[in-house]
Amino acid sequence: MKRIEISQYGVPEDIARCVEAPDLGPPADDEVVFTVLAFPINPADVLFCRGLYRLKPPLPTVPGAECVGRVEAVGHNVIHVAPGDLVINLQRENWASQRKVRGEDVIKIPSDIDPRQAAMLRINPPTAHLLLSDIVDLKPGDWVIQNAANSGVGRLIITFARRRGLRTINLVRRESLFPELQALGADVCLVDGPDLFEKVEEATGGAPVRLGIDAVGGEATLRMGRCIAESGFVCNYGVMSDEEPVFGYSELIFRDVSLVGLMLGRALARRTRDEVEALYGELAGMLRRGEFHVPVEHVYPIEEM
Repeated sequence: MKRIEISQYGVPEDIARCVEAPDLGPPADDEVVFTVLAFPINPADVLFCRGLYRLKPPLPTVPGAECVGRVEAVGHNVIHVAPGDLVINLQRENWASQRKVRGEDVIKIPSDIDPRQAAMLRINPPTAHLLLSDIVDLKPGDWVIQNAANSGVGRLIITFARRRGLRTINLVRRESLFPELQALGADVCLVDGPDLFEKVEEATGGAPVRLGIDAVGGEATLRMGRCIAESGFVCNYGVMSDEEPVFGYSELIFRDVSLVGLMLGRALARRTRDEVEALYGELAGMLRRGEFHVPVEHVYPIEEM
């Protein structure tokens, strides 16, 4: 079998190598062996390879936060999946041609989903879903503001929010992105900047914005906080600026605006196995029905990684 290894941290294309690895052998009683059909390059994988992610296992190691696979064999105690089933893996080290994991770490999904889309099901879709459900009890008609709106999660937030009757203010760095976000259902698109508060007030007619979703950090968090209504929330889930989030004391003290964070692993850990399966089942169903779709720029064989 083949897998991608890194033996040092650095620029992924410089330090990642495709190597031959020993066959995995048959599964133990509580294990599953599956062939990896596709794995994406998630932004978390890039941070991992650069040594900037929260996890830094001993080197050499195998990157890969996501994949989709076809089950080849199951142990005697595994009853929720069978050979031939399509699965996603909740564990890492997925840049490989085959995986052997605990049975409890795989989630069965419909067999007729496009594998390229299914490979991206584990992280971005549930992150977008939970950002809209776990922070604030939002009602149809409520306003949500997000930056990095053209990111993978940002585009899904637009789609999921529209499905729920929520209205979105979408911040990007250039106007040329507006048409494609509006085609997804974005209600308002704005270029982020020092006058953000005034732009948001004008665009919403002064309506309260109850939730801010921040993937940038730095001064962008500060600007977003000023746009949030009293007792609202800003939820940070990324720092694309590589800068610590900045937040105003006026928001924290005088207006009771809270700055919180969301990490997918922690959010899933608070749920039962049945709840996690139900979440992915709902998202897989939406994907199967074509309710969201993630563009794929190119597909590479593992040997070219």
